[in-house]
Amino acid sequence: MITQLALDPGFGSAIGRGIGAIALYAVVGLVLMVFGFYAIDWTTPGKLSTLVRNGAPNAVIVTSSGLLSMAFIVVVAITSSVGKLDEGLLSALIYGFFGIIVQVAAVRLLEWITRLDIGTIIESDRFAPASVVVASAHVALGLVVAVAIS
Repeated sequence: MITQLALDPGFGSAIGRGIGAIALYAVVGLVLMVFGFYAIDWTTPGKLSTLVRNGAPNAVIVTSSGLLSMAFIVVVAITSSVGKLDEGLLSALIYGFFGIIVQVAAVRLLEWITRLDIGTIIESDRFAPASVVVASAHVALGLVVAVAIS
C-alpha cells in the first residue's frame, strides 16, 4: 500500500508569505532596537557605546537593561499589531517608536526624581550599586510601557 502526502494547493504560497512576514518583522524589530539603543545613548550623559566597549561595568549594566526593556516594548508592539501585513508592520513601528520614547523619558524622569547622577555612575570603573537601581527602572518601566501597548 502506497501512501501519498497531500498538501493543500496554497500551502507553498502560505509558507512563502509567512517567511516574508518573519523577515519584515525582523527588520522592524532591528530598526526599533537600534533606535532604542541610540535613544538611551543620546539621553544618557557620556558615550554609552564607548563606555561599554571599554568595559565600564555600570554602563554595561545600564545599557543591557535598557536593551532588554526595549526588547519587551518591541515584542509587544509586534504581537499587538493586527490587520494586513502592511498595517501590522506600520502599527508595530508606530507603537514601538512611541513606546521607546515614553520609556526613555520615564527612566530619565525617575533618575531626576531620585537625584541619581547617572553620568558619574556609568563612567565609573568600579561597580556602583546605584546602577542596579537604574537598570531595574529600565526593565520595570519597559514592562509597564509594553503592557500599555498591548
